[in-house]
Amino acid sequence: MKSFLKYTLATITGIVISSFVIFFIVLAVISAIISSTDKPFEAKENSILHIKLNQEINDRSSENPMDNFDFNTFKPIKKLGLNDILDNIEKAKDDDKIKGIYLDLRIVATGYASTEEIREALLKFKESGKFIIAYSDIYTQKAYYLATVADSIFLNPAGMIDLSGLSKRVLFYKGTFDKLNIKPQIIRHGEYKSYVEPFMLKKMSEENKEQTMEYIGDIWNFMLKGISSKRKISIEQLNKIADELTSIFDVEKSLELNIVDGLKYEDEVLKTLKNLSGISQDKEIRAVSLNKYDGVPKKRKGKGLAKNKIALIYAEGDINIGEGDENTIGSDEFSKVIRKARKDSTIKAVVLRVNSPGGSMLASEIIRREVELLSKTKPVVASMGNVAASGGYYILCNADTIIASQNTITGSIGVLAILYNAKSFFDNKIGITSDIVKTNDKSDLGTIFRPLTAVEKTMLLNYVKKAYDEFTGYVSEGRNMTKEEVDKIARGRVWSGEDALKIGLIDGFGGMKKAIEIAVEMANLDNYRIINLPKQEDPLEILMKDLTGDAKIKLLKSELGENYKYYKEFKNLIHFQGLQARMPFELIND
Repeated sequence: MKSFLKYTLATITGIVISSFVIFFIVLAVISAIISSTDKPFEAKENSILHIKLNQEINDRSSENPMDNFDFNTFKPIKKLGLNDILDNIEKAKDDDKIKGIYLDLRIVATGYASTEEIREALLKFKESGKFIIAYSDIYTQKAYYLATVADSIFLNPAGMIDLSGLSKRVLFYKGTFDKLNIKPQIIRHGEYKSYVEPFMLKKMSEENKEQTMEYIGDIWNFMLKGISSKRKISIEQLNKIADELTSIFDVEKSLELNIVDGLKYEDEVLKTLKNLSGISQDKEIRAVSLNKYDGVPKKRKGKGLAKNKIALIYAEGDINIGEGDENTIGSDEFSKVIRKARKDSTIKAVVLRVNSPGGSMLASEIIRREVELLSKTKPVVASMGNVAASGGYYILCNADTIIASQNTITGSIGVLAILYNAKSFFDNKIGITSDIVKTNDKSDLGTIFRPLTAVEKTMLLNYVKKAYDEFTGYVSEGRNMTKEEVDKIARGRVWSGEDALKIGLIDGFGGMKKAIEIAVEMANLDNYRIINLPKQEDPLEILMKDLTGDAKIKLLKSELGENYKYYKEFKNLIHFQGLQARMPFELIND
């Protein structure tokens, strides 16, 4: 009886505590929603736009209150998308109250292509004659590349600049599968389609090493050119600095070599900012964060609300069959969005912004078909983000114009299938056996309890080859190339944006803003407005619909930190269905 009462009391206590925690989360999140509806923000005279990029930057900001809630501090904090950051820099350029920008670059939590778009926006900002000052305790390579647009780059005297070159390390799981007696059965077409290599090899194939070296080399060389032009340091000298790790271990030498303009502590940098903005040293600096400045209304082009629209459609995340969510591209929901844009006569052109490593072949084909139909009715401009490869390239290959950053990762035109044979694992490792009754010879195709037969392997290989042939055929039509020409640059090979232009996979360089300019020109518009699609749900509806599920994910992200991506990768493997058109890996080096 005592035990019963003890456990009952413990259960009740747990429920009460959990209820209180959820109650406070709900209150905090609702306060975040309410605060987002505050009156427009207006900067004071002699203000500085304080840019920090220390949170994950997606292409588009989320209206989901759970995304805009910090589970570490239990405080609301809006996470701006790349679209907001670019808009805020553009607004600040013409805002007389903003005297300059303070680039606080201790962390830059975004990809190389997004970094390039922000850098281009900052270069346009400088056309106003306003100043940009960059500071950090430690500059990663991305952060330093971004900092080189500044009038002055300052470094903490005890800090460092990580200029050491790019590398890419890949984890291989074949040894683990061997120990468990699990045999992945790989069906792929294209010797460069290296997504499956970790399951079948213990090191990178020569083809994979070749393509990886080429595209990270392109990104590195592009960054060096940008740094060299702004800092007046030769590319040869920059490579020497990287080889000798000069900027990491010798900050005085960094100053001497013009890598930085000064070694200062942050309080000294703030004094400099006060002088530049016209604030006396005895007063507080008027620094405006990106979050606050986001409340400044954008200036309208023309009078009234323009009837003509440019639809900016965001496709971000893995491509899956079904509805999808804010982190994935679901074929059902996304197709509906494109279909509505096609039928909406007020939408005169579409910019399809893709930031995806690919996913389900079938889902990609469903979306591609809708893009094809859309392009027959109005101009479609595809804008690539950090990555638009494999299925990510598949869905946009029928666009009228395709642009990307030089640092975008694209290509990976290939198809694969993975099936697992875990018979030995179950039989010999954990002692579970199975038996089956079936009506037909191949009723259990794809089961993990037996290997594929030779006939089944041949059938699957032919299936994969057919899918590859269709993929290259659509690229051939969209890019006005022969299938033979496409095959030479396909075979699963990954390309940088720099090479993608040379081989005809894209039409030019630029980001979202450039894509919109092209769409406006193609549609011959003077007065227009931008609408963002898919439409996001009402924040309160999202909160009430899926509070506990999102909270679990957010808490897991908070606990695992950067390691969450590995958890997500393994989880995605479980949900693979049918043929896959996926990138081999993600480039995460700084």
